[in-house]
Amino acid sequence: MAKLSKIAQAKRKPKFSVRAYNRCPLCGRPRAFLRKFNMCRICFRNRALRGEVTGVTKSSW
Repeated sequence: MAKLSKIAQAKRKPKFSVRAYNRCPLCGRPRAFLRKFNMCRICFRNRALRGEVTGVTKSSW
């Protein structure tokens, strides 16, 4: 779980564009972010195994 202050900080537009980074909107994790699905790898695997991600039939990686 990420700190709520860090999640709120990532949502704001930074002063300089290079300071922007992606966070998982579900758990707030900044690492292993999959831009194609807009979530981290852990949330992606959990949702893909439940069949909630469209176009993905297997998430064994």
